Amino acid sequence: MNHKTHKFTVIPKLPENLNPLHEIAYNLWWTWNHDAIDLFRMIDPDLWEESNHNPVKMLGMISQKKLKEISEDNVFISMMIDIYNKFLMYKEYSTWFYKTHESSDIKIAYFSMEYGLHDSILMYSGGLGVLAGCHIKSASELGLPLIAVGLLYTFGNFHQYLTNDGWQMERYNEIDFTNIPVKLMKDLIVEIPIGNETVYARVWKMDVGRIPLYLLDTNFEANSMENRKITYYLYDGNRDIRIKQEIVLGIGGTKLIEKLGYCPCIFHMNEGHSAFLSIEKFRIAMERFGMDFEEAKVLVKTTNIFTTHTPVPAGNEVYPDEMIDKYLKPYILKLGLDYNEIMKLAKVEPYDPGFGMTVFALKNSIFANGVSRLHGKVSRRMWKNIWKNVPEDEIPIIHITNGVHINSWISDEFARLFDKYIGPKWKEHPEDKEIWSRIDNIPDYELWRAHVRLKERLVSFARERLRKQYKNTVIQNTLISEILDPDALTIGFARRFAEYKRAFLIFKDINRLKKILNNPKMPVQIIISGKAHQADNIGKGIIRNIVQTIRDPELRRRVIFIEDYDLNVAKYLVQGADIWLNNPRRPLEASGTSGMKASINGVIHVSTLDGWWDEAYNGKNGWAIGSGEEYGDKTDIQDLTESLMLYDLLENEIVPLFYDRGIDGIPRGWVAKMKEAIKSIAPFYNTNRMVREYTEKFYDVAISNLRDIKKDNFIVIKDLAKWKKEIRDKWDKIEFIEVITEKKTEFHVGEEINISAKLKLNGISPESVSVEIYYGKVDSEDNIIEGKSVRMELVERNDSIYTFSGKIVLNESGTYGFNVRVIPYHRGLINKLSEGLIKIA
Repeated sequence: MNHKTHKFTVIPKLPENLNPLHEIAYNLWWTWNHDAIDLFRMIDPDLWEESNHNPVKMLGMISQKKLKEISEDNVFISMMIDIYNKFLMYKEYSTWFYKTHESSDIKIAYFSMEYGLHDSILMYSGGLGVLAGCHIKSASELGLPLIAVGLLYTFGNFHQYLTNDGWQMERYNEIDFTNIPVKLMKDLIVEIPIGNETVYARVWKMDVGRIPLYLLDTNFEANSMENRKITYYLYDGNRDIRIKQEIVLGIGGTKLIEKLGYCPCIFHMNEGHSAFLSIEKFRIAMERFGMDFEEAKVLVKTTNIFTTHTPVPAGNEVYPDEMIDKYLKPYILKLGLDYNEIMKLAKVEPYDPGFGMTVFALKNSIFANGVSRLHGKVSRRMWKNIWKNVPEDEIPIIHITNGVHINSWISDEFARLFDKYIGPKWKEHPEDKEIWSRIDNIPDYELWRAHVRLKERLVSFARERLRKQYKNTVIQNTLISEILDPDALTIGFARRFAEYKRAFLIFKDINRLKKILNNPKMPVQIIISGKAHQADNIGKGIIRNIVQTIRDPELRRRVIFIEDYDLNVAKYLVQGADIWLNNPRRPLEASGTSGMKASINGVIHVSTLDGWWDEAYNGKNGWAIGSGEEYGDKTDIQDLTESLMLYDLLENEIVPLFYDRGIDGIPRGWVAKMKEAIKSIAPFYNTNRMVREYTEKFYDVAISNLRDIKKDNFIVIKDLAKWKKEIRDKWDKIEFIEVITEKKTEFHVGEEINISAKLKLNGISPESVSVEIYYGKVDSEDNIIEGKSVRMELVERNDSIYTFSGKIVLNESGTYGFNVRVIPYHRGLINKLSEGLIKIA
């Protein structure tokens, strides 16, 4: 006989004077506050480890006897009150945003499929999620009016373990929501149309400093068993569940924002997973604000921001048309939207198959960016056909380079050194370059001593993890105690095992590697960790090959693989290694952030010039593998060449510098490089700088514009939509009659070129266009590169012919070219080339 089980939750009963512990534990502010972490560890160091550094879980594990003891411990109570007061002050003090902005009634809604906030909360897979976690932590530090939206997964991401032959296997553990810092928002249910049924989502709230993170969850009794599975796993391998996840995130998340009373607001999509949100925003614009579809498109585009992270077309998600027909078409038709128009918004060319999530996000966003300077360039090249005729340099995708949340990633040892020698302001203003210039004030011996302690801790941690990995194997504890040497040069390599990241590169010539590792006077060792995607057999094969390779007796004491890479393993590695190795195939790394985390801890970065390192490397703050060459499809040549470069660097520069010691045993040349890494990387490659850049370039403009267009029942939007339709209908009728300029082919620096253009606008008002000179240096194929534009003035009208005039000043020598072009102009148009309309003489 089956009986319905009555479920209930047991929560710890804290003595009244310990209630601040509960409040601190339920706000992830503690994850970047070393004193708060020490406070929880102080309660019971063993339980702290057993609970996976999760204070919510730990408080539920402590005996009432122990709770009574600490409630009567005056030293503990004093520390707790001090930290609690800091927490309250943190929530209340005036922040950068409110010091520099008017109070904002408009919210920024940040959407991400994953959030890497702490190792005890398995809602992340890799760099995308860690970046999202750092983004909202810095938004909290800066006081942005931001709310975050995501999904709460029953199982989250997988735990990794390896078979005897080194093949990755996945294990999923159910997450007990009562043991993580989330609270159910009772009586708040979001109804989401998927296909011909309604899916219901509960809402959980997680506090990240000042930022509320709202998480949708379908795994409860209101849904069918099939739909309960939507929020089982992060990035479910089943495509039908995957599209449902993205509908729940995009459409469900937008419905939640509306229920919370924040619409209209600014939406920031972190990658294309949430792109369906525009469909729901069309609905809100039409139902709530009485707009037609053309007007709704303008409002949606004006209030969307999109960040792309993927530098190859194949990595951008495209759903087959039949899946969109099945899961979204019924809702689109119910809303009275033109289904074919919606589909066109998701295709580069009308005949392209499938629904492109990145294309849909790009076409419905007023601002878009890549995540490093190089990635911005790659993205403009990759998506240029969305904006035909627009010069590649002016494709409306800029770059805002990623960063890391320094307070979350800095070691306690280095944090105390920074407090002592550069002052505590680095915590509040990590983007202040002047503060970091004081790094030179730290005595070499103190910096090196702190680093050595972190390295010893890494070796101890790695050995303990190996004992657990090899618990049921023939490898004995005595052998594990001989693995790794705290004094040897230690290379860290840890990341997702995608093939292009080339974890195998350092193993290309095993005999040469053995000589480097086993040099008796200058030994080297490597600690490797990382997961392959559960469906990536190539990545799994790389892991297996490495694991089998390092079983060689000449390698097994010098190279180890730590299973189940997570944020906790990452912290030990980026804080304790000597070298951080990163060798992706350029230009396939959009940004990468692990090297930033390492560099702020004085761990020196060695990488190909890809992603963020392409702009961060200055010749003194690390090493570069190669000079930024790109090999196209000649990957075998690239791998061989760059592996040889890596070996040369190790043998001739890196290893000798590390072992070049003074009489006091300190490698002063190495320490100088550590200081340069911190000095040059910390002030720029942090998320406080990054979020300020998003605010100044995107959020401020979008918020100001939204305030303006809300006036008089969105009259500006309606006017702009009408104008866009007229411009599109008449654009092809514009005719250039003549471009007049001097016939000279040589000019001197400092000279001016005067240019006039006569054209027929054929029904378009001259106030609705901007006639420009577009000029710059030209390449061998006569393409203008890194062009600039100068607006021309209307000087004459003769019947239907308009004459515009302008000039360019020649400030540098070289081979130049120019053309004259017309683009649309309207006071409500934020991004002049976002419509892709351009007419070139």
